Amino acid sequence: MPRAEADRLALHVHMALDAMRRGQGNATAAQMLCQTMILSGLLAEAGYGEATFEQMREAEAVICAAFDRGRESCVWALEESGFEQFAVIVGMYDAQLQRAPLAAIIEASNRLERFRAGESFEHRKRA
Repeated sequence: MPRAEADRLALHVHMALDAMRRGQGNATAAQMLCQTMILSGLLAEAGYGEATFEQMREAEAVICAAFDRGRESCVWALEESGFEQFAVIVGMYDAQLQRAPLAAIIEASNRLERFRAGESFEHRKRA
């Protein structure tokens, strides 16, 4: 992936993380962090970075709680420990964008889109 494109993607994620840290986030920022968490996990699964199932499960609980609070109170934020967890994920994602080949990033993105459409995360079989 060209450096400028990787930097642009990473900047948007860092801005979402900062907004959520300051309690100035919104549903879009929370969704971006959720998608980043999933993409980062998928890229780690493909060999680009390290993430444990437990880390991803804890991060999922953090972002779900942020969604619940945001919907209930209109305050979209991450608590300090949640911010720290997502700072690690966002840092790893930033590094993955620099290191992983474009094909791996595209495959992870396609898997995320299939999941969002209600399909399995699994790789699609080729004919």
